[in-house]
Amino acid sequence: MASDQTRSAILAAAERLYADRGFGDVTLRDIVAEANVNLAAVNYHFGSKDELIAELFVTRSIQTNRERLNELRAAEEKGGGRAAIEDIMRALVGPTLRGCLGPDREGSTAARFMIRASIESVPPIRRIKNREVDHLRKFAAAMRRAMPGRDDTELYWGLHFALAMAHHTIREKERLLRLSEGKCDLDDVRAIIDRVVTVSVMALTIGDVPSRPATRPTLVHGRLTRQDL
Repeated sequence: MASDQTRSAILAAAERLYADRGFGDVTLRDIVAEANVNLAAVNYHFGSKDELIAELFVTRSIQTNRERLNELRAAEEKGGGRAAIEDIMRALVGPTLRGCLGPDREGSTAARFMIRASIESVPPIRRIKNREVDHLRKFAAAMRRAMPGRDDTELYWGLHFALAMAHHTIREKERLLRLSEGKCDLDDVRAIIDRVVTVSVMALTIGDVPSRPATRPTLVHGRLTRQDL
């Protein structure tokens, strides 16, 4: 098997197995058996199981992030350099939700792999998520242009919560279906995106988060408490 074919076979086999069984239960020997290659080929192309997982995640993430940025760019061009906050949020969460939900996508190996990555969050994936934030900075900058009077901290929280809603919906869709007794339609991806965008925009436009009064520690009856200043 040619080198490029071997590499592709390993990636395809690993993605299928991780999607089906999770990261903890799949060994390198399982992968080489599925790919019909030898263990030395995995070590040659990837070096370790963590590097293999990282490459798979980066490959899928690049596709999602490219789609996000293309949608953001189109929204800003349409708005003459400043997109509406609704369109920014839609560009942020839409590709992730469309990529993992709906009858046309959720059964695919790629979608199931990314759902596993979201649920299990193994160290190599966690390191990549914590490191690769440049595309999110572009969203923060677009949000700043859309809402110039808004405090930066609130914009970052708004971005964070929008992503959290999208990922939690993907991870916990079975629980939501059971809880709602099927009333919440997880196949209507457009409606899900609309809901996430609506809540995200509402959180950013209802006003500043009220500040808590400053407190100081006070000793009362031998116990440390806090008292408003």
